[in-house]
Amino acid sequence: MTAESTARKPRRSSKRTSAKKPAKAQADGVELVQLLTPEGERVEHPDYSIDLTPEELRGLYRDMVLTRRFDAEATTLQRQGELGLWASLLGQEAAQIGSGRATNPDDYVFPTYREHGVAWCRGVDPTNLLGMFRGVNHGGWDPNENNFHLYTIVIGSQALHATGYAMGVAKDGADSAVIAYFGDGASSQGDVAESFTFAAVYNAPVVFFCQNNQWAISEPTEKQTRVPLYQRAQGYGFPGVRVDGNDVLACLAVTKAALERARTGQGPMLVEAFTYRMGAHTTSDDPTKYRRDEERELWEAKDPILRMKTYLEKSGAADDEFFAALEAESDALAKRVRDAVRNMPNPDNMAIFEHIYADGHALVDEERAQFAAYQASFAEEGN
Repeated sequence: MTAESTARKPRRSSKRTSAKKPAKAQADGVELVQLLTPEGERVEHPDYSIDLTPEELRGLYRDMVLTRRFDAEATTLQRQGELGLWASLLGQEAAQIGSGRATNPDDYVFPTYREHGVAWCRGVDPTNLLGMFRGVNHGGWDPNENNFHLYTIVIGSQALHATGYAMGVAKDGADSAVIAYFGDGASSQGDVAESFTFAAVYNAPVVFFCQNNQWAISEPTEKQTRVPLYQRAQGYGFPGVRVDGNDVLACLAVTKAALERARTGQGPMLVEAFTYRMGAHTTSDDPTKYRRDEERELWEAKDPILRMKTYLEKSGAADDEFFAALEAESDALAKRVRDAVRNMPNPDNMAIFEHIYADGHALVDEERAQFAAYQASFAEEGN
């Protein structure tokens, strides 16, 4: 038995009797961790297990539904000209909610620009995610308030930030962990390779969570790698695992075990959540130019929300009253998002010069004065 398998074998409970032992789940011929099938059947896995109350199960479903509704509303707002751009997470709700709910409050999260579900789990107000995409702020929230870093547009750089932060956590002797999110496209970046090297050498308490949605804009995964992404971890000296990214229970169980492994001094781990981006890369993208409708239809049958709803209904964990109340809550969230975006104040024109240097800088002061004079010239022309 390896150290990896020992570290990630959670306690099993005798309470759960409905789970079945299926044939091993696979994706592209590669085995992956699955606890909930696309048909909504609860199944066992030899290394990962999780026992949740009906209330906790309903909570995961609620998280996914509200996150998808928020995401859809943001996409619509962009189409209406209220946002400059939007990166949808459609289809990736289980990967984000499962992993996000696995974190502890004192863990630190480094996202890309698509982790709206993780932000939800960390308590970041959804409306705060929209300011940057509307162009009225540079992020919209205090990263240290929720231990959730600002969105990172530069592809892959957050993996280095997370590794450095995790190295600091280890030196401080804290028992918290760090998790870095990135996509399959970012896995081809040198920044990610460097972060793997440093994390392994310094035994940093970091989990690398790769959402493999199979398309780096228009580039399919098979044109980026000759091996499954999770296997790359072996070359750096730490374990990797592939999980069904459309299975919220499996994503929760695997990430929880990986974070606990990191907290207890056993070093980094790579989690590849095998999922699918059902929408466009961003609202500036047209996926019909590079992928077939049949491919999307195949993955729609594996919808993470649909399979969880089926399980809730079959197990009796939720009833019609719950689903109706959640729909009403979704409508209320959508209205709140619309109202918030349309009422966002324009930023102070001079704010761009703030928080550049802690103690000020002569060149910035000069540029501020020049820009203020430029702005004032418009008022003079209008008189």
